[in-house]
Amino acid sequence: MTIPGYYEFFCPVRTAAGHQVLEQIPQLLGDLNVRRPMIITDKGVTGAGIVDVLKSAMGPAVEIGAMDDTVPPDSDLAVVGHLAGVYRENRCDAILAVGGGSVMDTAKGVNILVSENGDNLKAFEGAGKLTRPLRPLIAIPTTAGTGSEATRVTMIKDHVQKREIIFNSPFLLPDVAILDPRMTLSLPPAITAATAMDALSHAVEAYICLAKNPLSDAHALMAIELIGQNLLPVVDQPDNADGRLALALGAHLAGMAFSNSMVGMVHTLGHAVGAVCGVPHGTCMAILLPYGLEYNMHKCAHWIAELLFPLAGAQVVARTPVHLRERQVVAAIRQLNQRLHRKTGGRHARCFKEVTGPDGSAQVPIERLSDIADNALNDGSIFYNPEELDREDLLMVMSHAWEGTPLDQNRVIKGN
Repeated sequence: MTIPGYYEFFCPVRTAAGHQVLEQIPQLLGDLNVRRPMIITDKGVTGAGIVDVLKSAMGPAVEIGAMDDTVPPDSDLAVVGHLAGVYRENRCDAILAVGGGSVMDTAKGVNILVSENGDNLKAFEGAGKLTRPLRPLIAIPTTAGTGSEATRVTMIKDHVQKREIIFNSPFLLPDVAILDPRMTLSLPPAITAATAMDALSHAVEAYICLAKNPLSDAHALMAIELIGQNLLPVVDQPDNADGRLALALGAHLAGMAFSNSMVGMVHTLGHAVGAVCGVPHGTCMAILLPYGLEYNMHKCAHWIAELLFPLAGAQVVARTPVHLRERQVVAAIRQLNQRLHRKTGGRHARCFKEVTGPDGSAQVPIERLSDIADNALNDGSIFYNPEELDREDLLMVMSHAWEGTPLDQNRVIKGN
């Protein structure tokens, strides 16, 4: 291992994890001097009865100042402003974010406005705009995917201008992350699969991208092992509480890893597909992850090969020749996608031509690939990818990911 001459690792989030950890929330809120938290969530969470489980576990010791479940599947700038108004009107003093990535991103945006007493979220866009701690934020993920409960980044969509606004600050890190398997037990197999593949993409890219360091590596490797060992069993047995908790921890560790080491082209293209075509992020990550490894293989094959043990186990490593282990990692991820496709009745897409909208039409028309490539060029994660990418490269990768065919290594290596 080559250790960088200088690196930083920062994640001060207090993590409470376990089968009965929800019952500890009153004490955790008391430690933060919180008296009237606002619950921010979405209608899917409330409809599944998850907020009721949370309230029952907290009991009468917690006075909920307000609750709002209007967060959309994609975060929305206007909704952030609305929720900040609800927070202020009800004199709340903290936020309980109960949901997946969109809910947690939205809650972080709300926290910026109420903490800074502002009404223009765009004024805080980018990095370094926040200069002081925000109000208490407690993140309770209901998917084991985004790892947002352990990251310093939030993305809010401006649907008017059709772009994602990115905020980056250590002050965006939640004060507490609550990992309780009861929050994810109701997830259907297809969403369980997509969100876990999102977490796996975080861990894998954290391990191979340019800002990697020994501490992020340790978190990423454990995340890959937890996801690799538990994803298929949980899809088979959704009420497997131990497996659910393991996936939640894997997503959490992956969030800690990539928040410090950043991500690369899998997210570069995934963000663009989401922005242009509205495809769920986890679906994009599952499809693009093997292509990210193939594209970067000639630059970091040794790092990719090291992922085979946590991903597939000792027996697979033992029977795979050393010079083929990096390719076996790619094969293992494609096999995982194939098994998830079968176990979810085809709802887990393996390529973009399989992704359909609610009306059954193609959600990623092949004629939009050029728009996706153009959008991806403006994504900040492109700078951390081991190999450089231009528009032609992005379009080439997307063409293969749309069809579901492996990359031609002779086309990937620069100069060929």
